[in-house]
Amino acid sequence: MRIPLIALASLLLLCESDGQVRGQTSDAVNAMLGTWEISNADRDRTCSVTFKADAAGGAFKLELDKTCATNLPMMKDVALWKVGSDDSVQLLDAKGRTLVEFTEVENGMYNTERPNEGVFFLQTPGSAGPPERTADQMIGDWNIVRGTNKSICGLTLSNTPANLDYVLIVKPGCDALVTRFGPTTWQMDHGELLLKSPRGLNWRFEEEDDNKWQRVPESPDPLMLVRP
Repeated sequence: MRIPLIALASLLLLCESDGQVRGQTSDAVNAMLGTWEISNADRDRTCSVTFKADAAGGAFKLELDKTCATNLPMMKDVALWKVGSDDSVQLLDAKGRTLVEFTEVENGMYNTERPNEGVFFLQTPGSAGPPERTADQMIGDWNIVRGTNKSICGLTLSNTPANLDYVLIVKPGCDALVTRFGPTTWQMDHGELLLKSPRGLNWRFEEEDDNKWQRVPESPDPLMLVRP
C-alpha cells in the first residue's frame, strides 16, 4: 500500500522529533526529573508536578496533583513538558503549545511572571520548605508568653473580617505591656503573623518549631505566641 508523500513526511518529522526528545535526556533534562512544586509568591497556592522521561509528541510526559487546576488555573491544560534551548522549563498542552515557561533565577529555582496573575515559582519541595501558614490555620486561642514561659496574656484570633484584617480579641487580665499596645486586628503577611493596633503599631511574629511564634526582631526579653 502506498503512503501519500505528505503523510509520509509528517510521519518522518514525528519520528525525528520523538527521536530528538529521546536523545535529549541530557543533564538538563535529567536534572528536572522527579517531583517539583509550583507556587504563587505567597506560597498559599501550590501544585505538585512530576516530570517524567517518557517521550510524547516532541516533549515528555508529566503528572499533576489533582488540586493543580484548582489552586493554579494556569495549569488546567498542561499535559507535557520539555527543556527549552536556553534551559528554560516549558509546560505544554497536549498539542505541544507552550502554556507556561519558567526561567532559572538561581540554582534549582525557576520563576515566571504572568500578566494580571503575578509571579510563580518552580522549585523542589525540599528547597521550598514547609508551606506558609494560612489565616484559617491561625484562628483560635493563643497565649502571649514572656521570658521563661510566663503567660502574660490570652487572646483570640477570630475569623471576623475587619477591612483587610481580622478581629483580634484580648482577654481580661493581660499584662500592661499588651494593654498599652492594644491590638485589635491581625493578619498573615508573607508567612508572618501581624498583631495590629489602631494607633498604627504592629507586633510581627515568625514561626519557630512546634507551632510557636516568636516576635521579631528578637530582643533580650523575647515574646512568644503559643497555643494554650
